[in-house]
Amino acid sequence: MLTDATCKAAKCPSDKKRARFADGEGLYLEVALNGSKRWFWKYRKEGKETRLALGSYPEVSLADARHSRGEAKAQRRKGVDPVRAKQVEKLKATRQAGDTFEAIAREWHTKQVSNWSVVHSKTVMRRIERDLFPWIGKRPMEQILPLELLAALQKIEDRQAFETAHRVLDVARQVWDYWLPSADVQQRNITEGLKARLQPFHGKNFAAIVDPNRLGEMMRAIKHYKGGVVVRVALQLTPLVYQRPGNLRMMEWTELDLDAALWTIPSAKMKRTVKEKAAGEAHVVPLPTQAVDLLRSLHPITGHGRYVFPGERSHDRSISDNTVRSALYSLGFGEEQKPHSFRATARTLLVDELGLDPEMIEANLAHGARDRLGRSYNRTQYLKKRQEMIQQWADYLDKLAVRADVIGFKGLDNGR
Repeated sequence: MLTDATCKAAKCPSDKKRARFADGEGLYLEVALNGSKRWFWKYRKEGKETRLALGSYPEVSLADARHSRGEAKAQRRKGVDPVRAKQVEKLKATRQAGDTFEAIAREWHTKQVSNWSVVHSKTVMRRIERDLFPWIGKRPMEQILPLELLAALQKIEDRQAFETAHRVLDVARQVWDYWLPSADVQQRNITEGLKARLQPFHGKNFAAIVDPNRLGEMMRAIKHYKGGVVVRVALQLTPLVYQRPGNLRMMEWTELDLDAALWTIPSAKMKRTVKEKAAGEAHVVPLPTQAVDLLRSLHPITGHGRYVFPGERSHDRSISDNTVRSALYSLGFGEEQKPHSFRATARTLLVDELGLDPEMIEANLAHGARDRLGRSYNRTQYLKKRQEMIQQWADYLDKLAVRADVIGFKGLDNGR
């Protein structure tokens, strides 16, 4: 058995790196050649000797070391490994000070930004800062109750922002999923079940014209649009190619091969994650002859610049995302049809009216269509079929416009 006096006097022989001075029941003081002294308790785990560090002497006295040995032995009797328990306590200590909702949410957000666009990253953080931090941001994660989070979400609903409430709940769910592996005790994700307490929201679809007769009336109006040539061509091209409005308005002349009737949209411009943008393939869009003719007519006017559809104030920037939408409103169709809605219009009528292959349509929409075996389409390999499809679509739109003219004249005759 050791005494305080023997602990103070203990030295390591010069011919050894360290020496052990036993106290009893596995406790010993280890003295190094440089004079440092540390307490250890040794025990056997799965037939092998293991030791638990109990601190340095004299900061940890002999009495303290014996007390720690007693606690470790009590853990062993309960089936708890003292070394593992100490490691867990250290991990808890490293996170304890920062485990507020705000700290964890910001940490989670930082880990996600490499996969997000800049715009999406800012949107997510703005929602958290506006709708969650003021109410639960300073609260420790393990202390936040589902009722508190629900109250914060209901404040969003109070301003009639039902979609935002659901989106913020989804963000909160991801933050809790991120935090749970480091929680001090086993906990569930407190967002479970909260969706049922929110006002139902099933998403909103863009208004889209899918009635052939009404579509024909709109196509006739588009053909007779009296605005500037840049906007007129952009408006007429929108239903023909039915690509995302952002891609259309930012179309560049270098992306076009009018002789081959192809528009190649770089991966960086597509609706993809940051990694997919960097590693993905370009989206090749076949152009019908009507689209090629429109673009050739515009080339003498804007072909000297970068953008096919430059803005009025600066040719270094494209037209705004509101330009084509405003043109549709001026024609009286703004409430029924948004620029993005032409995708839904084409998707519906290409199947219902022309009986074309839905999977090919999805490929042309850049929806990552897959064949029946689950393989991603090679869009270049299927380019010829898509070229035929988009030409059928453009011809169909022309026929609808002509039919609308006929219907219009009949209406005038009947009104006389």
